[in-house]
Amino acid sequence: MSEHTPLISGNWKMHHDHFESLRTIQKLNWLLPPDVMEQVDVSIHPPFTDIRTVQTSIEADRMPFLLGAQHCHAEDTGAFTGEVSPVFLAKLDVKMVICGHSERRSIFGETDEMVNAKVSAVLRHKMTPILCVGESLEQREAGETEDVVLAQVVNGLRGVSKAAVAELVIAYEPVWAIGTGRTATPDDAQVVCASIRAAVAASFGADAATGVRIQYGGSVKSGNIAELMAQDDIDGALVGGASLDADEFARIVQHAVS
Repeated sequence: MSEHTPLISGNWKMHHDHFESLRTIQKLNWLLPPDVMEQVDVSIHPPFTDIRTVQTSIEADRMPFLLGAQHCHAEDTGAFTGEVSPVFLAKLDVKMVICGHSERRSIFGETDEMVNAKVSAVLRHKMTPILCVGESLEQREAGETEDVVLAQVVNGLRGVSKAAVAELVIAYEPVWAIGTGRTATPDDAQVVCASIRAAVAASFGADAATGVRIQYGGSVKSGNIAELMAQDDIDGALVGGASLDADEFARIVQHAVS
């Protein structure tokens, strides 16, 4: 099992209006006892329209959650209709930003270069990037998993300092497991996560490899989180659909540290 404090992140994607987000985070806060929260970091990544509501709730009730965002633009300002600046997120006390989620890559055409620019922007504004990497089913079946994933890691971290790499998060989320109900076996996930850590060590040194936290994402549930977290190089989970239900997400958090 990893020596890191586990990081369990709930990506609510395009679900929950701000009323639903408020109810969900309040219930989650009620369900998770202090002794559990002392052992784990939990970040919540609601839609942009909900961030202010979630922020005020976390602050007013002193909830032990980290506020996160699902995406941002690489530029601070500009004529980018519909985009959200990292400056805006930092002003709302956002702590963590997902960069290069598989859906952003596959649906919206984000390239490694675009993701790298976002990682740099997030770091520039003193937030923590969660750099997402992962292979498609076709790439997996062609035996290209390691080549694809490690290229995304190297390209996504290009120009980032060794000290910054040691403080960020990399999420291995195989594209074929997102929303399909299919999950990489714990052994398979461990192999890829270990390769990611080795690639970080090769490019940024042992301290960076030791410091970086590596999550697994892809149909994570309360029934498989404990076995995933038992792996040496898995430091947490990026949870999608299962994080929308406060009861299930609370079980995931609790089982991650049990």
